[in-house]
Amino acid sequence: MNRLFVVVLSSTLALAACSQPHVQQIGADGKPLPEVYTIRPSDTAKIDYRVLDNVNTLRGAAHEAPLQLNADLTAAAATHSRDMSVQNRPWHFGSDGSSPIDRVKRTGYPGSMLGENISETYETEMQTLAAWMAKPDTRSVILDPKATNMGFAWYQESNGKIWWTMVTGD
Repeated sequence: MNRLFVVVLSSTLALAACSQPHVQQIGADGKPLPEVYTIRPSDTAKIDYRVLDNVNTLRGAAHEAPLQLNADLTAAAATHSRDMSVQNRPWHFGSDGSSPIDRVKRTGYPGSMLGENISETYETEMQTLAAWMAKPDTRSVILDPKATNMGFAWYQESNGKIWWTMVTGD
C-alpha cells in the first residue's frame, strides 16, 4: 500500500514538474494581450443581475434611486451590440442609420430613452462597468437621477471580443 502511494505521488509530482506555468502573452506594444472572457449561455441571467446589482450599489452611493431591468431596453441593447459587431466599430448609430432613441422606440418601450453606454472589449462586465464609471459622460448615464429602468446586453464574437451595451430610460 505504501509502495503504491509512493509511486502515485512520485508520478504526480513528475507530471506537475512537466507542466508549463501560465505565461501572459505580450503584444507588439509591450502590453499584455487580453485574455478571452468566455460567456456561456447559462451566464446570461447571472451577468444581467450582477451588473444591475453593481449599478444600483453605485447609484445608492450617489444617493440615486435603484434601476429595474427592463426587457424592452434589454432588447434594444442586444440589437445594438450585435449590430456594432457587424459594423466592426463601437458607435451609437445602427447600420441602418438608427439612433439609440429609434432602437428603443422600435421595442415599444413606453418611456423615454435617457442614455446609452457602449464598449468593444475583451473585458468582463465588471471591468467594463468600472471603465464606464471612470469617464464623466458614461458615468452620468449610469447615475442619471431621471433613470428608472435599464437594459443591458452583449454580443460575443467567436474570437472572444465582446460588444457591451447599456441603455437607460425613465
